[in-house]
Amino acid sequence: MPFAPGILPSQTIEALAASGCIRAAEPLTPGQVQPASLDLRLGRRVFRVRASFLPGRDMPVAERIARLSLHEIDLTRGAVLETGAVYIAELLEGLRLPHDLAAAANPKSSTGRLDVFTRVIADGAREFDQIEPGYDGPLYLEISPRTFPVLVRTGSRLSQLRFRSGAVRLDDRELAELHARDRLVTSAEPNIQSGIAVSVDLSGIGPERLVGYRAKRYTGLVDVDKVGACDVLDYWDPISVRGAGELILDPGQFYILASKEAVHVPPDHAAEMTPFDPLVGEFRVHYAGFFDPGFGHAGAGGAGSRAVLEVRSRDVPFILEDGQVVGRLVYERMSERPAALYGSGLGSNYQAQGLKLSKHFRAG
Repeated sequence: MPFAPGILPSQTIEALAASGCIRAAEPLTPGQVQPASLDLRLGRRVFRVRASFLPGRDMPVAERIARLSLHEIDLTRGAVLETGAVYIAELLEGLRLPHDLAAAANPKSSTGRLDVFTRVIADGAREFDQIEPGYDGPLYLEISPRTFPVLVRTGSRLSQLRFRSGAVRLDDRELAELHARDRLVTSAEPNIQSGIAVSVDLSGIGPERLVGYRAKRYTGLVDVDKVGACDVLDYWDPISVRGAGELILDPGQFYILASKEAVHVPPDHAAEMTPFDPLVGEFRVHYAGFFDPGFGHAGAGGAGSRAVLEVRSRDVPFILEDGQVVGRLVYERMSERPAALYGSGLGSNYQAQGLKLSKHFRAG
């Protein structure tokens, strides 16, 4: 089938599945196709491996697993994945891509907010999360929980896949023009340079001046398929600030913060948070980077939506200040408008969000 340049919308992803370009061991389930992405499901087996790897050209992932596997785990009955370990899971979805279509993966928002590091691997891959045009084969998922042990099972969705036809990323001039039409962020004078800048909000919410959460160590496990099953205070320490609005990031700790700007993704575009330049700070922001068409869009109930920032300091303590730039959003054109936008009756968990933990946690 011919593809117009752009990120493929939900209706085209469904057509890909119907035509056999997406090969699923089990039929796709309701809600698995998002406005601009496909949720990937864990298969029947996961392998604890000695180390992360890329298979390299002409090397099947299964062959690497056979060399590096410590043991095989059955996912059909559920399994706990421990922190600090590396696992490779089979996925229920495979691909038979046409030669004019590529794909890219990213952790789902809920996965990133749990500090579960995931990367999709394809046979012969020389990069994580990148599927070359014309790829025909299975997909695997590297999983490494960093903070909380997680309970997963066959069908659990930790990562998502986007399909891309052509070069569709907006350059800075195009991004400025789009912002002038649709106001992508609420900054008075947005910083546009290889994307549009996003800063951190450390001004504080309410009389307690809540700015975020720091993950506790040695907690119970999180069932990735259960919404609202965990109490916030069993897993997180709320963080308040005083004075000028500064936060010292402790090395090795994981934080949930929020952007100062509200973010808007117009219906005919998709966005992605890119890793921030390490030259301006020893920290990493946002593991889960996809923003669907309609995120923060008033017509889809998203006015005022903030970007949630998943933050980890590297090797030294680092001071964040209120309003400091911590990431950049890049925007890409959709090949056509999705049949439904993010938040428009889809049960989207993070539309109109402020400072928000993953869907697994309940307050009180």
